[in-house]
Amino acid sequence: MAQKKWYVVWKGREQGIFDTWAECKKQVDGFENALYKSFESSEEAKIAYHAGAQSCFGKYRKAKPKLLDSKIIQQSMSVDAACSGNPGAMEYRGVHTETGEEIFHIGPLEMGTNNIGEFLAIVHALALLKKQQSNVPVYSDSANAITWVKKKKCNTLLEKCEANKIIFTLIERAENWLKNNTYTTAILKWNTKEWGEIPADFGRK
Repeated sequence: MAQKKWYVVWKGREQGIFDTWAECKKQVDGFENALYKSFESSEEAKIAYHAGAQSCFGKYRKAKPKLLDSKIIQQSMSVDAACSGNPGAMEYRGVHTETGEEIFHIGPLEMGTNNIGEFLAIVHALALLKKQQSNVPVYSDSANAITWVKKKKCNTLLEKCEANKIIFTLIERAENWLKNNTYTTAILKWNTKEWGEIPADFGRK
């Protein structure tokens, strides 16, 4: 018996999550530049739908390269988060430090905080680099998030509600990953005072 799948359509006649291929096909068949993907659980499908197509289809945007201090390890990944309000619409991403090329980007997600985004960004980077068997370091400008990652706990005071269920699902997955995995990736503090904004910065200050 074939395994049950859920289908996310980000771009089609109708957007949403569909629990049969027949329903998904109605939305995407013959639709120009349709964006859709199958998932093995409804939870994964919900997270992917709210995170956006870019979270599943990789690199899609390249930031303007910056001149970097010689102390910076350029062959590395830089992560950052942004939040419109506290709590508010939260997003986070990782970029190649030297080139600014975006590697992953999640969000915006409703009712999050900047600290949560910074935490999730670091863990996302750690998991991705381990999967790729890469030993490049990760830069973050958040001392709080670095501490939370080392303690394997997102120490947020944010209360869970219907609007931010997706965020708390991501937090749980990140904490479980930290508890069940080892890694050799160095997590380094970005020195904003000396080096300027981290390359992954969203430029909203």
